[in-house]
Amino acid sequence: MFRKLIAAAVLIIGAIVASATSGICGSESNEILVSAAISLKGAFEEIGATFEKQTGIKVRFNLGASGLLQKQIETGAPVDVFASAGEKQMDDLQSHGLILANTRRNFARNSLVLVVPNQSRISIHSFQELARPEITRVAIGNPKTVPAGQYAQEALTNLKLWDKLQSKLVLAENVRQVLDYVARMEAEAGIVYASDLSAAPEATKIAARAPDSSHSPILYPVAIVKDTKARNDAQRFIDLVLSDEGRKVLIKHGFLSVR
Repeated sequence: MFRKLIAAAVLIIGAIVASATSGICGSESNEILVSAAISLKGAFEEIGATFEKQTGIKVRFNLGASGLLQKQIETGAPVDVFASAGEKQMDDLQSHGLILANTRRNFARNSLVLVVPNQSRISIHSFQELARPEITRVAIGNPKTVPAGQYAQEALTNLKLWDKLQSKLVLAENVRQVLDYVARMEAEAGIVYASDLSAAPEATKIAARAPDSSHSPILYPVAIVKDTKARNDAQRFIDLVLSDEGRKVLIKHGFLSVR
């Protein structure tokens, strides 16, 4: 009887250890979730495919406006890596201790551009022309949640246009929606990042570039989320993004190097 009790105890302890070990190993061997600004879609999907081939680890992407992704992390979403289209969202998470600050890196830059439909009958060549009466709809990302919208507001303010354009502004949930409005000619113009043009190359074109002096530098930071259970794999993904291979992919998709 005593031997049976000992054997049962050993089996129970073994099961507990195996379960715990399985949980630990599984967190570092199955998949990671990357929440990333939607402007990174094409570049990150390509980098993710390379990561999967190199490591055998699946990458799932949660793409959207950086401000909304930030809110998800603040409310406990199980995210491993966060990549933002602006520094503010990462700053906010860092101030609340929700990212591992020592893993934070800037990995890309961007520029702000004014886009118009390729088939537009209205000729626009500068931001100042947005004040013309025949231009009635200008699409931008919602400045409350979309970094491109925040930079657009900053640029328009410094160009003395923000107040003049209030009645014309169409606020979008993200930069891809801005492009959709312009591509479908539901807005005469829109303000997005230069890299976003790759999402609608046949329907939109750049009319003007915002002067660098009109807005803060557009930097893309990436970091590991504090509550990740796959820190090693998350760091491996960030390392690939920062590598020469990752940099080449980002440049191919219209981003600027931080080096």
